[in-house]
Amino acid sequence: MKIKTKFDHKIRTIKNIWITMPDNCRLSARIWMPDDSEKNPVPAILEYIPYRKNDGTAVRDSIYHPYFAGHGYAAIRVDMRGSGDSEGVMLDEYLPQELEDAVSVITWLANQTWCNGEVGMMGKSWGGFNSLQVASLKPKELKAIITVCSSDDRYNDDVHFKGGCVMSTDMLGWATTMLAWNARPPDPLILGEKWREIWTKRLKQTPLLVKEWLSHQHRDNYWKHGSVCEDFSSIDCAVYAIGGWADPYSNAILRLMSGLSCPRKALIGPWSHEYPQRAVPGPQIGFAQECLRWWDHWLKGIDTGIMDEPIIRVWMPDSLPPKTHYLKRPGRWIAEPVWPPSDSNFKYKVLFLNRNNLNTIEEPESHLLFPNSQLVGLNAGVWFPMGNPGEFPGDQRSADSVSLCFDSEIFDKNIEILGNPELTLSLSSSCNKGLIAARLCDVAPDGSSLLVSWGLINLTHYKSHEFPEELIKGERFVVNFQLNACAHSLKSGHKWRLSLSSAYFPHAWPSSELSELKIFNGSDTFLKLPFRNRRKEDRQLQEFF
Repeated sequence: MKIKTKFDHKIRTIKNIWITMPDNCRLSARIWMPDDSEKNPVPAILEYIPYRKNDGTAVRDSIYHPYFAGHGYAAIRVDMRGSGDSEGVMLDEYLPQELEDAVSVITWLANQTWCNGEVGMMGKSWGGFNSLQVASLKPKELKAIITVCSSDDRYNDDVHFKGGCVMSTDMLGWATTMLAWNARPPDPLILGEKWREIWTKRLKQTPLLVKEWLSHQHRDNYWKHGSVCEDFSSIDCAVYAIGGWADPYSNAILRLMSGLSCPRKALIGPWSHEYPQRAVPGPQIGFAQECLRWWDHWLKGIDTGIMDEPIIRVWMPDSLPPKTHYLKRPGRWIAEPVWPPSDSNFKYKVLFLNRNNLNTIEEPESHLLFPNSQLVGLNAGVWFPMGNPGEFPGDQRSADSVSLCFDSEIFDKNIEILGNPELTLSLSSSCNKGLIAARLCDVAPDGSSLLVSWGLINLTHYKSHEFPEELIKGERFVVNFQLNACAHSLKSGHKWRLSLSSAYFPHAWPSSELSELKIFNGSDTFLKLPFRNRRKEDRQLQEFF
């Protein structure tokens, strides 16, 4: 590995500086900047998260921020109110106070003598979320953002709920993680004698966040706040959305590319929840260099060519034997010049769920019963993988054996999909509640079943996540929902399998009643797959990174 130690600019570091908010609460920041920036002001790049700059993210910060400073930027890492060395108490995620503070920080940055008034914002996960949210507030100094592993939809695409189902895998775990982060004391060397008073106040007032989350089980105003999908037009600045297929937030990237009207780009690798220069599975990329191309274009007006490239670049994974860990995912880089695609190179293919197969030809109507097994989901892997051994989904055959399965024909050539598979089902329930989990798998000639995508729906939410209704027992209804966005190249000799179940634990908390679900085959029961043909743009990316 090559490590860059010499830069165009000598770097000056300010280990701590206080940024005072309008209510006099002080936020603690660390700044890396060119040592001549007082004479030659530079653009600023903000990262604004609650993960403690002096210890929690210190190693990671030492990789990116000095790199940007060495290339002529002021890089600022701020501890949010109530976290790390900043004053105050953090009462929840993405509250208006958090976002208002960020706007104040951006204004403060633009007014410093070493800043030329141009500001960018970036972050992964929480920092990716609030970069989008702050952009929607339109601070005039904010010209561009990079949002990594984040979501535009706080209700349906985060650790709390999915398809109206309680996400038992990570909701409680995430709440306790944040409780532990905020229970750590601030640094006495930064805060002086006040450190104990501030720490005690946090210990007394920091809530267990899961209580608030579970008190909002519908898509109400609590979740609409901070969900930029509610109004994509609120974002004017340039947006670069980056993530990985092994990360749970890849859905948002394609939605952002479809919904935003501002300058935008997307990059999706095979990665888990990590910055792409070290994320597993590989291949990794020079992520700091890619960021620099974006910042140089939008904050310095340098023609780096980045906006002449296709709007979306993604890793197209190949078929491979299912394993719970791998360091590299075979595949290739592909590109789409516009999104959503509108030409003949890309189309949805309808496959009907017939009694014995998944087929383009619809068979006469019949009905099938779902198995009631509660064991489906035990080999689904970790919802929030960081790339550690054992986190990825294993062979799905054991789950398929207790699910209702529909297999396609065996394909005699490679078949590619890119986007969100979409499922429509006509069914009835013996109870007034229930859930459906759907899994799309790549089945090899040896019978091994590789998980490609999955989705959930709480059946009481089939009309609306905001205004759910109990089902009428025995009454037939039609439900439609998307599976997770994915890219996959199905190998010749393999086939698709769609597996349906009424449980998906531990990802989804089980329904309180064991319902008997009946599915009706016919014109209202089908799977739509986003088929894609190869493009000339794909070949141009082979040696891109």
